[in-house]
Amino acid sequence: MSADRPTIVVLDDYERALRRLADWSEIDRLAEVRLFHEPLRGDVLHAALAHADAIVLMRDRTPMRAELIARLPNLRLVVFTGSRNAALDTAALAARGIPVCHTEWGPSKDTTCELTWGLILAAAKRLEAQFRLIRDGDWRDTGPLGSMLAGERLGLIGLGEIGKRVARVGNAFGMQVAAWSPHMTAERAAACGAAAVSLDELLASAKVVSLHLVPSPATNRLINATRLATMRRDALLVNTSRSALIDMAALANALHEGSPAMAALDVFDEEPLPADHPLRHMPNVVLTPHLGFVAQPVFERFASGVVECLTAWLRGEPLMRQLS
Repeated sequence: MSADRPTIVVLDDYERALRRLADWSEIDRLAEVRLFHEPLRGDVLHAALAHADAIVLMRDRTPMRAELIARLPNLRLVVFTGSRNAALDTAALAARGIPVCHTEWGPSKDTTCELTWGLILAAAKRLEAQFRLIRDGDWRDTGPLGSMLAGERLGLIGLGEIGKRVARVGNAFGMQVAAWSPHMTAERAAACGAAAVSLDELLASAKVVSLHLVPSPATNRLINATRLATMRRDALLVNTSRSALIDMAALANALHEGSPAMAALDVFDEEPLPADHPLRHMPNVVLTPHLGFVAQPVFERFASGVVECLTAWLRGEPLMRQLS
């Protein structure tokens, strides 16, 4: 730690929540804190971090690769919210002996399930168009009619903690729930009220296809042009997991051709989504700005966890939740 008061840089607090939801008074007494609420990239990012002794990352909103880490001579600590960060080069940090700590998750799996169903319903019932219609003073339109979910097949790609929550809601809506993952078994699917099927069958038969996998080399761009072409023409593709699961360029092309009929997306290859990105202007897409984990109880856990990690470091105490 530098001889003067250490500098702590907080990135990507878009919601301006970390200070609001925890007591930073001791940290402010012991260190200089600089918060950035807008995304930073390139030279602007490096300038913001150049003198940082500690960096706080909101999830994986800003990639921290080896090239950037090598340009930060004062860096002594990295803290990130949640318990997993795929955009952080932990090997580069470990090579320099820089510890990495994280917060607890909070109930983000519940809120991601809720957002998944919010997106499904918004797309199936064409709510965005209906909201706009009634705000413009109209009452009915002559566009496509909304869909009915009861009796339709819900295809879940991934049946982990979030997928099983989504399955329960699908069952409550009277949908036929089917599931696939690289290691799915009939018994595991049945325990969640689902039928285990092949990926090909799931894509060909499901009215709603929702992604709930952790990306891996085996699942990267799993939903590509070939697989998109096998989906029902009236299908809805939903992604609240990670954009790496979908070939996003192929999806834009498929949506332009009208098959699948719609997509509802919370995650993107580049975030924030560029203003000129074609998905922003397609009528058969429902978009949200990566809100799956964004909820008051989750951010309360994030804020308190960041304060715990920084306070322990500033006091010279054992670090909290340190990556091994």
